[in-house]
Amino acid sequence: MINGISGSGLTSAITAGQNGLRQASDGITQAATNIAQQNTNSTALPSSSSNVGSDLLSLNVNALNAQASAKVIDVANDTLGTIINTIA
Repeated sequence: MINGISGSGLTSAITAGQNGLRQASDGITQAATNIAQQNTNSTALPSSSSNVGSDLLSLNVNALNAQASAKVIDVANDTLGTIINTIA
């Protein structure tokens, strides 16, 4: 704690943002893998188009989650910079 300012909240925000980015990346990878596998097996699975739609939606949701997580990290970084500038 410096001059009554605790960094644990910023650390938590940065950690939450990193975890969000990791989960979004995993979700994007999984959805892309599913789409690739469905396209490879499209002749064997006539109903695969509904799964492709679901996976495309998952790609979009995970992309938005990644953007939100990156914004959390950006805001925490800016806040930390402001605190450092204020203290210095």
